[in-house]
Amino acid sequence: MPFTSIKPKYLPMKNTRLFAIDPQTEETILSESEKGSNKVISVARIHRSQNALLYDAVNLLTAITKDPNFDSNVFKAMDKVCELMVQKHLK
Repeated sequence: MPFTSIKPKYLPMKNTRLFAIDPQTEETILSESEKGSNKVISVARIHRSQNALLYDAVNLLTAITKDPNFDSNVFKAMDKVCELMVQKHLK
């Protein structure tokens, strides 16, 4: 499946990215909105076959949130890894 996206408006300090996994389609879903807003300004779907490492990283990020010993520092570090992987993928 090809990478599909509404062209994102990347303004690093003003936007917030959220990551999700769609296990049925094996896609990483990336949504972006302005900080403090619930209005989504872009959505991207990246199939696992296009970036398996990103897919696995977002799965790990999700697992971290479900851990009974949740550590926000570990979550923030993994979120940063996902951010860096997305930036590299979109270049």
